Amino acid sequence: ETGILCARILARAEVKQLPTLRPVINATGVTLHTNLGRACLSERAANAAAEAARDYSTLEYDVENGCRGSRYQHVEALLCRLTGAEAAMAVNNNAAAVLLILSALAGGGEVIASRGELVEIGGSFRIPEIVTLCEVGATNKTHRRDYEAAIGEQTRALLKVHTSNYRIVGFTESVPREELAEIAHGHGLPLIEDLGSGAIVDLEPFGIRGEPTVQRSLHAGVDVASFSGDKLLGGPQAGLIVGKREYIKRIKKHPLARALRLDKMTLAALHATLSAYLDAEIAVREIPTLAMLSASEDELHAKALRLQKALADTGVSPQLVWTGDAVGGGSAPAQELSGWAVAIEPGRLSVDELEEKLR
Repeated sequence: ETGILCARILARAEVKQLPTLRPVINATGVTLHTNLGRACLSERAANAAAEAARDYSTLEYDVENGCRGSRYQHVEALLCRLTGAEAAMAVNNNAAAVLLILSALAGGGEVIASRGELVEIGGSFRIPEIVTLCEVGATNKTHRRDYEAAIGEQTRALLKVHTSNYRIVGFTESVPREELAEIAHGHGLPLIEDLGSGAIVDLEPFGIRGEPTVQRSLHAGVDVASFSGDKLLGGPQAGLIVGKREYIKRIKKHPLARALRLDKMTLAALHATLSAYLDAEIAVREIPTLAMLSASEDELHAKALRLQKALADTGVSPQLVWTGDAVGGGSAPAQELSGWAVAIEPGRLSVDELEEKLR
């Protein structure tokens, strides 16, 4: 008994020595699992981050001219090339991007937004709590006339928020980006869009519907758009801001920009991730998020068979089942990704006991 007790104490001590942030196996079926770190980086991005961490770098140094440089330059040209934007910058997450945009372009005034788009994201971050909003329309329906009637002396911008983590269905109506741009520009105002999960490739071929690309948003007349780097983009946590040069210039100069800036490792990983998108086929092959979202039924079946075989050797009688899971990470709500999974009987354990042992 003493030996068993000592073994248990030693096992608990070993667990206590583990870092709180450590690798796990994601067996949930959710690709972008927020609690498990969202997007996994590609090998190229992970290596770039490691290299930036180990060595000195040109983070804020202009080698050609021998003077101080800007950390924005490392990803701006790539973002502009991929999205068609005039200018771009990156901060530490999309919530920070929205905060910075609204502070720089609407500080001291109000922003008009539809009631159906007043989102709350993880951690209780709410758009209405960071800017003076003029809410228009109803939860399920907002018309062009609602925006036009609300514009006044204090109006600084029109805001569209892509409902990336929920959907309103049924008796609904919203104003297209093109019409919102027409209204905003007719009054000399910018149109801002928070795209949330932000895709820069069309995800329709993967069975994911309703996710507008950044390119489509800008083409429709949006002046400044923001989106995440660690959701559907499949890169590190970042908030990416793209749009018209005049507005991005103002945003870069805002005092909050320094407080929200990216570190060298994130910039390196982001640059590597964006570089993969220069060739769509390479992006789908290299970036884990895209590779998982685009996996075929045959690929998933082959993976499930390998797992089933590995588990069979432990005597738990695993079975293949057809199932569905969410994309996760506040992306593509109300959509399931179908595929194969491995089901196991907990045996003498309860389901809760088995789950605890897996953890």
